Amino acid sequence: MENRTNTGYVVFLSIVAAIGGILFGYDTAVISGTISSVETQFSLNAMQVGWFVGCALVGSILGVAVAGILSDRFGRKLTMLVAAILFTASGIGCAISQSFTELVIYRIIGGIGIGVVSVVSPMYISEVAVARWRGTLVSLYQLAITIGFLAAYLVNFQILRSAETAVYDTPWLHWIMVDEMWRGMLGSNALPALLFFIVIFFIPESPRWLILRNRTERAHAVLEHIYRSSEAADGEIATIRDAEKAAPKSEWRSLTSPGMRRALLIGVAIAMLGQFMGVNAVLYYGPTIFEDAGLSSGDSLFSQVLVGAVNMLTTVIALVIIDRVGRKQLVYWGVSGMILSLLCIGTYFLAGAAWGLSSTFLLVFFLAYVFCCAISISAVIFVLLSEMYPTRIRGLAMSIAGFSLWIGTYLIGQLTPWMLETLTPAGTFFLFAAMCFPYILIMWRAVPETTGRSLEEIERYWQKFDK
Repeated sequence: MENRTNTGYVVFLSIVAAIGGILFGYDTAVISGTISSVETQFSLNAMQVGWFVGCALVGSILGVAVAGILSDRFGRKLTMLVAAILFTASGIGCAISQSFTELVIYRIIGGIGIGVVSVVSPMYISEVAVARWRGTLVSLYQLAITIGFLAAYLVNFQILRSAETAVYDTPWLHWIMVDEMWRGMLGSNALPALLFFIVIFFIPESPRWLILRNRTERAHAVLEHIYRSSEAADGEIATIRDAEKAAPKSEWRSLTSPGMRRALLIGVAIAMLGQFMGVNAVLYYGPTIFEDAGLSSGDSLFSQVLVGAVNMLTTVIALVIIDRVGRKQLVYWGVSGMILSLLCIGTYFLAGAAWGLSSTFLLVFFLAYVFCCAISISAVIFVLLSEMYPTRIRGLAMSIAGFSLWIGTYLIGQLTPWMLETLTPAGTFFLFAAMCFPYILIMWRAVPETTGRSLEEIERYWQKFDK
């Protein structure tokens, strides 16, 4: 059946949904170039700086809390449209905010959009993809996130450079691009958000969601387009129906069964632990960390551009190999490299001056860390969360796991300035290295290899713990 798949159509659907990842990445990373300017303009202390970075993550927590409910009730497509509207409103609002409070409110609105797409976009891709390519296609979402990261770093760098010589005839444009350039950085997110809103109208609803809502004819039409065969569509519908019959009818009852409870706890653990291994501290506070190491503001932003480029290019590699190497093998090798890189970064801050280590040493191991992270936990987490749970409860279960992910992300965003100040940069990076060990242990002992399995086969794996 997979050999007859309409590959171009499935890739198109996946790319459209993955644009949500670009918005996720852009909105998340653009903050890194605005911290110093916003701190100066609004006279913020260390905790307020943490709140400026972390407030969008509070929105993300709210977003994931409702994303599953919205997507299960109204569909994946409509929920992505809501996220696009939230991103657009946030970008425009941040550009014209008159106070720190207004800025925070609009950042929270954008954060809600991040939380929603972090659940719904990979979920939609996993539900239209065939098993053999599902890892690669869902990884498009992670690739899109890294494209968003890189785009944000490039925009920040370009706005900073152009502000030195640019002259705008329009006063308001000069205001947001030169006088208070952080406005242009944050506001530019509205453009890809509008693109996302438009292209969503060109994709169908998830066929699995349609089947659960007894809209079989529409689901059949979508599946027939995917598999180029009416018989194949009938077979897929029958498989989904069989899996649905075997599952408890209540979503909450499904979650409390031994097998699903086990899957949910594992998902929560790897989602939260992954945030305490340093990746978001690097993405949010990279320029600040580089400045602390002695680089100028321009060099710091350029170094962050390199971080974004390595992140994106490595994700391309992960996308190609994830369905060949397997999810767990990528994690084993990647996290091992992360530990080594974090120890070297911590050593630089601890004894770099005494040992004569240059800032190039720091940058090399920053890039090595980003490479190892991007090819392992960053590439794997959304794939695993999108395929671990049955269709009936996928939205709710992903919301719970995503909720824990964003709780961890918020804590890192809020606490990193405090950790850098209190634990010192060396202690902070040593702590990140230590947190990698329980992650590897959980992946080794508790997470099944899902590569090449259909969503229904993965569901049956968890159901065996119910016996």
